[in-house]
This record gives sequence, structure tokens and C-alpha cells, in this order.
Amino acid sequence: MRQGNDMGSQYRSAVYTTDPAQEAAVQASLAVYQERLGAAGHGSITTEVKPLDAFYYAEPYHQQYLAKNPNGYCGIGGTGVTCPIGLSA
Repeated sequence: MRQGNDMGSQYRSAVYTTDPAQEAAVQASLAVYQERLGAAGHGSITTEVKPLDAFYYAEPYHQQYLAKNPNGYCGIGGTGVTCPIGLSA
């Protein structure tokens, strides 16, 4: 419900899936990453995971935001914790 200084339901973290395989992959990723976050002293992941109901494109000025603004706007540095899914050693 927050992104930098912006607060509200429109700033929530969400993943919307289109089939059971996607949902399983998301849940597996969430579980592995939550374990890593917990080990680093961070709290629970609050990302909403739901089936996709409807899809709406954002306004053009919001699309590809980080490509247009490589440093973002709020300076959030992240957790420093990486998710091992999809990484090769």
C-alpha cells in the first residue's frame, strides 16, 4: 500500500496470474524469497496474488517508467536480498 512517499491501494504490490502454472510459480518464488527475507531480518511479503480478472494499460507516461527514469524517483534502495529462482550458480 505504499511506494516511496505515495500511499494508498493503487500503490500495492500485486501479481495477477492467468493460469494455475503461473500461480504455482509465483507461490514458489514467494516462499523462497520470504525465507531469504526472514533470514535477513525483514518482515512478511504483502504482495497480493490473484487470478487476472481484467487488464488495463496504464497511461503512456506511466509505461516503461524505469526505462524513462533509470533512477526512479524515490530512492528506495531495496532490501539487498536476492531471490535465487532463475539464477544459475
